[in-house]
Amino acid sequence: MSEEPEEDFAAMFEASLEAKRLEKGDPVQGSIVAIGPETALVDVGGKGEAVIDVDELKNPEGELEFAVGDRIEATVVSTAGGVKLSRKLLATAASNRQIEDAFRSGLPVEGRVEREIKGGYEVKVGRSRAFCPGSQIDVRGADAADHAGNVYAFRVIEFRDGGSNIVLSRRALLEEEQQAEAAEVRKTVIPGAVLTGRVASVRDFGAFIDLGAGVQGLLHVSEMSWARVASPAEVVSPGEEITVKVLGVDEEKGRISLGMKQLSGDPWLRAGEAYAVGQRRPGRVTRVAEFGAFVELEPGIEALAHASTFPPSSRGGWSSGVTPGMTGTFEILSLDLEKKRMGVALLGEGSAPAAAGAPGSPGIMAGARLRGKVEKIEKFGVFVFLAPGRTGLIPISETGVAREGDLARAFPVGGEVEVIVLETDPSGRRIRLSAKAVADALEAEEVREWKERQAPAPEGSGSMADKLRAALKK
Repeated sequence: MSEEPEEDFAAMFEASLEAKRLEKGDPVQGSIVAIGPETALVDVGGKGEAVIDVDELKNPEGELEFAVGDRIEATVVSTAGGVKLSRKLLATAASNRQIEDAFRSGLPVEGRVEREIKGGYEVKVGRSRAFCPGSQIDVRGADAADHAGNVYAFRVIEFRDGGSNIVLSRRALLEEEQQAEAAEVRKTVIPGAVLTGRVASVRDFGAFIDLGAGVQGLLHVSEMSWARVASPAEVVSPGEEITVKVLGVDEEKGRISLGMKQLSGDPWLRAGEAYAVGQRRPGRVTRVAEFGAFVELEPGIEALAHASTFPPSSRGGWSSGVTPGMTGTFEILSLDLEKKRMGVALLGEGSAPAAAGAPGSPGIMAGARLRGKVEKIEKFGVFVFLAPGRTGLIPISETGVAREGDLARAFPVGGEVEVIVLETDPSGRRIRLSAKAVADALEAEEVREWKERQAPAPEGSGSMADKLRAALKK
């Protein structure tokens, strides 16, 4: 029992002697023991304990970066009345020896930018003059006037000739701070997270969004809105603050995918309640492709009007009268909610329902007499547009034109033609037509009417005047 106090006293005495050996400017390493309102206690090992201002443990935003148990590197700035540490060397106290120690330990020094000189800036650190290259004064370009007269923290990247050649870098410290901040930001960037960012730049394919500390993600144009976006500049602009959702993070490639439209409901989720086959809806053509036209029925709901649903035109094909931006009434022909696809047909004024041309409909069946438009002419016959998506063929033998005759003259493309349906398969895809049958039917009708006129009237019926009129009419 009596030996323990003696050993504790000896240890404390030894520690006090070690503490006295610390000199101003010495670099030390230690662990934080306690953090108070203004100062923190640091255990510097066998050399005892020291204090450091809490402000030196905070980041530029005033947030505490260290906790009890964390190790820090610092420099002794005072031994009067106890050891006081600092994580940076004060410009008024730095000597060449202290600057050299900072160079070897990597601790920052404080310096005042005096003036701009060729290639960079002259910086005063304590009683010494140092040089900071222009590329090392900041992480981004700035005017010389923005730096002259300011006091910054620098890292000593060169120390030669006993201090006559000192080179500093402020950018190295700024990048370290930015990397630390970026690491904290990346912890929050996980799939599904909703974050606020600022538009850094806008490109043709999308926009880069700064999520903080230089961490950027790509907001692709296809993820900006459920509606089709012609140009990203229509939705966002540089410097604008927006809310985005993290869609994916590729750690290996360092890519972050963002979305905006996911923050609002997908209109296709309620399309089953709002749309049905046979409905007529107003729409706007957004773009025209070789196979058809894309039609926006509402923001986020886009349908396809296939080329086969447009009546032929003699002015240059189905698309000659279809342009982006045009509006009209469209009938829904098909609806696939799972694949988010919808087929529609443009209806002209007074048009019959497009569904009348669907397979199995009573409109197109053997014996039906219909009117259509000539779609194209081939050597083997004439194709006739009957209804959206329904085209029939008049074989050459059913055109009523002799083989040496001119089909194009008899059936001009885009012109109307009356036909009779000879046959159609169950799917409704193959429809055989006849124009000659129409002519035959007309001829048969005329013969029937003539025969009715030739029938003799009953004897004794009618006056002499009636018989005379009948004779003159014949």
